[in-house]
Amino acid sequence: TQVEEGAISLWNWAVTKHMGSVVNDEQRAKLRFVACRLVCLCEGSDPLEGTIRRQILMSMKTGKGWIDIGKADLADGFLEIAMSSIEKLYAKLLKGSDGEADTDVHKADVEKNLFKVLSYQAESAVAQGDFQKAVMCVQRCKDMLMKLPKETCYLSILCYNFGVETYEWKRYEQSSFWLSQSYDIGKMDMKYCVGKEMQAKVLRLLATTYFEWDCNLYLDKALKAISLANQENLHPAGFFLKVRILLKSGASDEDINSAVAEFLHHEMSLDFCLNTAKLLLEHGRESVGFDFLKSVPERFESSPDLGKITLLHIEFLLHNKRELLAKQKVEEIIIGHYTGKQLLPEALNRLHIILWDRAAKHYEAKSYSEALHWYSYSVSFYTPGQIDQNLAKLQRNMASCYLHLKQVDKAKEAVKEAERCDPNSIFTKFSVYKIAVMEKDTDKAVEAVIEMGKLAEKPSQHEDKLRVDENTGTNLLSLAAQIALENEQQVVAIKALEYLSEHLQDCQQLFAALKCLVRLMLSKVMAENEEKSVSYVLNNTFSAAHKRLAESFTEEKFTGDMRIFEAHWFRKVAWNLAVQFGDCPEKMRDFFLLSFKLSQFCPSDKAVLIAQKTCLLMAAAVDLEMGRQEVTPSEQTELLTQALQHLQACKEIWKVLKLTGDFVKDPTDTLLLLYEFEARSKLNDPKLYNLMESVWEQPQIEVKTLEIIASLAMESPARYPVLCKKALKSALNLHRKQTVIDAVKFSKCLHSLINLSLPTGLTDLDACVLQEVWDYFEDALSVVNSTDAYPEMEILWLMTRAWNTGIFQYTVGKYKEAEQWCGLGMRFLNHLGSLKKSYE
Repeated sequence: TQVEEGAISLWNWAVTKHMGSVVNDEQRAKLRFVACRLVCLCEGSDPLEGTIRRQILMSMKTGKGWIDIGKADLADGFLEIAMSSIEKLYAKLLKGSDGEADTDVHKADVEKNLFKVLSYQAESAVAQGDFQKAVMCVQRCKDMLMKLPKETCYLSILCYNFGVETYEWKRYEQSSFWLSQSYDIGKMDMKYCVGKEMQAKVLRLLATTYFEWDCNLYLDKALKAISLANQENLHPAGFFLKVRILLKSGASDEDINSAVAEFLHHEMSLDFCLNTAKLLLEHGRESVGFDFLKSVPERFESSPDLGKITLLHIEFLLHNKRELLAKQKVEEIIIGHYTGKQLLPEALNRLHIILWDRAAKHYEAKSYSEALHWYSYSVSFYTPGQIDQNLAKLQRNMASCYLHLKQVDKAKEAVKEAERCDPNSIFTKFSVYKIAVMEKDTDKAVEAVIEMGKLAEKPSQHEDKLRVDENTGTNLLSLAAQIALENEQQVVAIKALEYLSEHLQDCQQLFAALKCLVRLMLSKVMAENEEKSVSYVLNNTFSAAHKRLAESFTEEKFTGDMRIFEAHWFRKVAWNLAVQFGDCPEKMRDFFLLSFKLSQFCPSDKAVLIAQKTCLLMAAAVDLEMGRQEVTPSEQTELLTQALQHLQACKEIWKVLKLTGDFVKDPTDTLLLLYEFEARSKLNDPKLYNLMESVWEQPQIEVKTLEIIASLAMESPARYPVLCKKALKSALNLHRKQTVIDAVKFSKCLHSLINLSLPTGLTDLDACVLQEVWDYFEDALSVVNSTDAYPEMEILWLMTRAWNTGIFQYTVGKYKEAEQWCGLGMRFLNHLGSLKKSYE
């Protein structure tokens, strides 16, 4: 049919394209799947032998394809189809249908296909963890080997592969079964066996499986397997494994010696001998290990790698705390180095590592002289004048030892040598720094810190071709600051902390550094009163704290509680600084604003809201005060505008704060009103009138507030006489309403009101204005008549102003008005005390 032909074409296309690498294994498996399914669907009720054979082939290959790409569960159905088709074909062959001549040949082919299908089913079962099914399939294959002896090798290797897979999955019992099967199958037919090397390989893995499964329980089996392996094919891995098993089992030195003796009769590589010696020594078999190690050089006298033996000897002497013997071995190598018996570069590098490691252990134990001894061995291998970054590192390490031993001159020599070898290393600069601090050379120490800071900014190549990462730079700067503080060198510590705070990524470390820097700077400011230092604290340290607090929300390790704690610390310090710099308004304002900004990272509880409100009020007050000084108009405008911004923010906070409790006696509303009035009046802001509308409507406004408003309304550059007058009149009304009038305050208020209404020197006044002013004088007389507390100088002033107004009226021919005003003045004369006679 067309479908069947199309399926076969698809199959063939997949084969050719896979060979040409056009399709990969998975794509080929999918194409085969489709083609095979289509062929199966086209199968008739009595298919021909050729059709069945084709179906067997396609089903087998499709199943195998799924297994090979790790989808064994998809293979089972096709392998069952293949098995069913094989049975059909076998039945046809038994009937001798289609006139086939050589039926036996075809039966043999059927058996081969059956063997393959069973082996594929075993593969699929192992992949899916179905051990019993796999065993059953392999057993059927094993039973067929009598008829198919050529498949012996294939089945043996298949079982070995199963053993490898299950070993890797740590299914030791299954692995031991498959490996045993592999070995047994390999022996079944000597003509078609896998060969001795493969059999030995199987047995070595079997021994390893028993060894790792339970060495104590399966010790005999492991030893038997490895002994058989070594008999089949001598291999270093077999000898090595036997020694491992013996060591694990706790065998006597005599038994292990016997096993090791087997090595000596065969050719083994130097590395293998070294690994064996290492194994023995690591398991505490010093007697056997060192004896074996001593016998190795004789076998490799001409080998350029002979130094490896000595190095291993040194390592284990040190491991067993036999340091004196190790030193002798090192000294032998040094002598050999200068007498033509140099180590190969790789071995020499390894020796340097051993020497440095031993020196480092002594350094950690504070045995600095011993550390120097081991470092000096390493120096012995460098030629004079040699430039090498490792030599620079070595000299720095030696310098550290000399410093601990208080041998500063030797330390300086070592550092000078390090500078020669690696002048641009941050570690070299740190060594220079340590010596400068020890010698109390502040300038040199600061210079070294600056160099370290620059090197930390851009990572550079250093020892062993590694890069100086940010952590290295910050760790060294942190250590530099610590050293400076321990040596009471504040200037140096400040410089180190300055660079440190620029490079630290860890929030907790950064805030610790910033707090330390703030404390140091403040103590310096208090001691020396340096303006520049204050500016530094303000502009850099607090700004860095604020910036990092803002960024810290993305850091998992820096929790919300940590952020709040740090924000509180910095806002309180900023507050205290603001209070402390009360005699410097600009700094005081800036610190209050910093405190406010930092407090925004704190929870908005009542205490924080009060602090925020106060900070903004104080900042606004300072801006207004600075605006009253001798500043340019543009500077004044900027200050007043800033003040308004602070007041607006403060209003919002005050609204929230008033919801949290009773603030009846709090002057904030009054201060906000007065500050805003001053700013808007001096900026000539149209919104001023809207502000005052709300003021006139307030029933509880105080006299003092109205008097200040009146004063501010006429304070340059503001000029609002109407507002001033209205405020003074309102104040005067409140004075009158008092049960007992305060004559002094009343007199001052009235004085201002008369001055505003009746400017000095004006003669041509409107009758309405004169009448209004006349009423003020009458008010004054009323109060003067009712109390003796009215200030005499104010009475004299009222008398004089009334008399002068009369005289001004007289000069313009208004005789009646002149008489009235002069008469008014005479009425005040009677209330003068000691001054009365002078004016009568």
